[in-house]
Amino acid sequence: IIKDTNDKKLPDDSREAFAGLYEQFMPKVYRYISFRITDENMAQDLTSVVFEKALTKFDGFNPQKASFSTWIFTIARNTVIDHYRVYKKHEDVVTNVETKTTAQYPSPEDEVIKAENTKRLRIFISRLKKREQEAIILKYSNGMSNREIGEVLHLTESNVGSILCRTIRK
Repeated sequence: IIKDTNDKKLPDDSREAFAGLYEQFMPKVYRYISFRITDENMAQDLTSVVFEKALTKFDGFNPQKASFSTWIFTIARNTVIDHYRVYKKHEDVVTNVETKTTAQYPSPEDEVIKAENTKRLRIFISRLKKREQEAIILKYSNGMSNREIGEVLHLTESNVGSILCRTIRK
């Protein structure tokens, strides 16, 4: 039985809804966090923290205020910010690359090319301002709309579009 921090049992429909949303968003949240945190174990731990926080506050989630995507990525972003506050680290984006393949049996040449491209991309992203990094990661790593990104970053939709356009030009 899933319980929140107040030891109240979540209704069955809430448990099922949260379980479905967890399955859908966990890989996306992990991908976002792994771009922000170099240590893979810490990225996994922080992803767990995000969903623990979301679970404890799930009964208070209001879909009329924001989509679940916006809500969960706001929690993820704040969790990463809190992590840096606690550890006083200033880490923007992973610059050492551990390539994860999606193809079953990629050729060695494909693996080398993918690893090199990923390394270069992460280096370029690490040179951007934090807001630009977050906008790019949310847009292209997680496929969020400009409106959703704006809600997470507290910007207007048009401002997000401008940031993305300028950043891509860089």
